[in-house]
Amino acid sequence: MAAAAGLFLHGPVAAAGAPEPPPVLAKIKAHPALWIVHSPTATAYLFGSIHLLPSNLDWHSRSIDAALAASDVFVFEAPLGDNGQQQGQDFVRANGMLAPDISLPSLLHGQARQDYRDAVQAAHVPADMLVHMRPWLAAIVLENGVMEAAHYSPMSGVDRQVYALATAEHKTVETFESVNEQLAMLMPKKQNLEVEEFDAALKELKTDMSEVGPLVDAWSDGRMSDVAKLMNKGFASTPGAMKLLIDDRNARWVQRMASLMDEHHTYFITVGAGHLAGPHGLPVLLAARGYRVDLSAPKP
Repeated sequence: MAAAAGLFLHGPVAAAGAPEPPPVLAKIKAHPALWIVHSPTATAYLFGSIHLLPSNLDWHSRSIDAALAASDVFVFEAPLGDNGQQQGQDFVRANGMLAPDISLPSLLHGQARQDYRDAVQAAHVPADMLVHMRPWLAAIVLENGVMEAAHYSPMSGVDRQVYALATAEHKTVETFESVNEQLAMLMPKKQNLEVEEFDAALKELKTDMSEVGPLVDAWSDGRMSDVAKLMNKGFASTPGAMKLLIDDRNARWVQRMASLMDEHHTYFITVGAGHLAGPHGLPVLLAARGYRVDLSAPKP
């Protein structure tokens, strides 16, 4: 589930290691899917984000750029920019650290300790930075670190790029949920469950990169049925995670979108690509509510 959650759940917590700068590579042209939702008063463009991408992947097309230019309200999962970063830092200070007399390695036993050492090495994260983190936070930092070491960067993520465009044009920005709500979903209430999930995440880090490439390729080609299949595979090891992180949130977001579609605006809505894929994706849910939902031809 680690790779799937990292790609489909926006989060303001970045790895604090110092990965090498990405190499200069030729641009890769992507053709991701774009949906158009119509109501009598509003139009909404639905665009799926991959939150960590290689810096050389170019997802712009004529249809996507036209939608960006036509939209006056931009909607994201949670606050980005300085506000989102501050919310993330506040949440981590309140919920991300162990008691002073407890260390993260002391919670691990047997093979989990070796998996932890392997993950720290793969993520290029200083071990002393992690030692007093709660397992849920250490998992995020390690997962992001592994991705960034492979030159997948949150700064190249679609949501951050769209946010930069929106703020540069002084467009209205809204969100579906708070940073606190997002991070709380990754924080188990019971320590034994938190340690168990951390142990599972450490094991999954060894295979994460083999899953990320096909996910990004499917998204880049607009093959959302393949995105759905790969996402289901990514969540297979954690029963209930798909419901918590995707399905339940989609149900809440559709309620919010129904209110937005009563307004006289053109919206550009950027959420994790997993929220748009499959039978419980936002396009299917909106169509079931009676909205006309069209899939724009992804290629220029």
